[in-house]
Amino acid sequence: MTRKQTPARSWGDHIRASAKLGLPLVGSHLTQMLTNTTDVVMMGWYSVEGLAAVVLATSAYFLFFIFGAGIGIAVMPMAANALGADEPAQVRRSVRMGGWLVFLYCAIMLVPLLNMENLLLLLKQDPGLAAVAGDYMDIAAWAIVPGLLIMLLRSFFSALERAGVVLAATLVGAGANVVFNYAFIFGNFGMPEMGAEGAALATLLTTVVSCLFLLLYAGLGKDFRGFDLFRNPLRPDWPAFNEVFRLGLPIGFTLLAESGLFSGTALMVGWLGTVPLAAHGIVIQISALSFMIPLGISNVATIRAGNALGRKDPQALWRASVVAILMGVGVSLMTVTIFLLFPEQLIALFIRSGETQTAEIIRIGTSLMLAAAAFQIVDATQVVALGLLRGIKDTTAPMIIAVIAYWILGMPSGYWLGFHAGFGAQGVWMGLVIGLGVAGVLLLWRYGEMFRRIKANLQPN
Repeated sequence: MTRKQTPARSWGDHIRASAKLGLPLVGSHLTQMLTNTTDVVMMGWYSVEGLAAVVLATSAYFLFFIFGAGIGIAVMPMAANALGADEPAQVRRSVRMGGWLVFLYCAIMLVPLLNMENLLLLLKQDPGLAAVAGDYMDIAAWAIVPGLLIMLLRSFFSALERAGVVLAATLVGAGANVVFNYAFIFGNFGMPEMGAEGAALATLLTTVVSCLFLLLYAGLGKDFRGFDLFRNPLRPDWPAFNEVFRLGLPIGFTLLAESGLFSGTALMVGWLGTVPLAAHGIVIQISALSFMIPLGISNVATIRAGNALGRKDPQALWRASVVAILMGVGVSLMTVTIFLLFPEQLIALFIRSGETQTAEIIRIGTSLMLAAAAFQIVDATQVVALGLLRGIKDTTAPMIIAVIAYWILGMPSGYWLGFHAGFGAQGVWMGLVIGLGVAGVLLLWRYGEMFRRIKANLQPN
């Protein structure tokens, strides 16, 4: 049997419900981020060349993956909306059609992924690194299938407000990842020493383990049997298929636009030299780690907004929105305080003692931390606003806003401030702040307009 959810009524109910859902979601994002960091560290212990090749391959892979992630993310508001309307069968349909799109997308994208060496050579990368990256991707490319299925199942469990299952799967994957990396990169536990290919195998096995965990839980967990997710997996449901595609495509482009902004920023900072790029890499890693908290809150916003919309409850929708925005801004203010008080100490954690260029890296990094402080507030605002808009199934307008804010305003502003106004790396980072700030304002405005329309449509005649 499916469990009917009790809607939150008071402000206190909304705060408690958001916190209960948000903590495991934030935990799963942080764990995943630390898992990725573990991959980089362990590969770096093995070989600098291998690390460079793996970073090259995974950077390209990420663009394919993040675009496809729009499919799984699209299912989250659909499932939350169906649950709010007390239509559990529609949850199964949306997940099933999401699965169809995942397999279709992967079948297409495996072609370029399995030809990664040739792709990198076309992009004028070093032939030696391209060869190692190609060997890595020949194995790791297959992880896109279970990886995107994980995104789909994360949306299912999160929409049911059972994010603890997602956190458990992430923790299991994180533990397995360390063991597999240790075994296959370095040749421990009687396994062959495989270097970069061992890292690829570890990635694939870790992703499969996490995916199987979620699949088994969805099929056998007593709270989820009523959804019968695996019934008639080959039966088409074209309205649900079209809705997942319609919502997922602009979500994918939005994610790609934001990811491209950060990739372009790294490229521009790289033009300034090795030391600025090193400082940039450290500060972006610190910022990315702190971003996992508002990202989890954004997921909460999607689920709570989608559920309220499904119940046709404008008051609950408004209160859920206010709570999510205040939580995101509140967390970012605490992060800003830490960034401003302890910039040098945070940067020093990422630098090997005795490094000859430590002082210069810390000097540049400290200036970037000032921009990162502003970056936290605007980034939290835009990601929570995005989550709210996804919850009410508005994804095309946010895609347009993202392209304008990131690529028409943010990227050119960063280039001008960094190279023409003479602010260097800090100027490039101010372009990030401008792009994300404009996105935050426009996305909040868009949500306000959409809420007014929804409220008017739900008012009794």
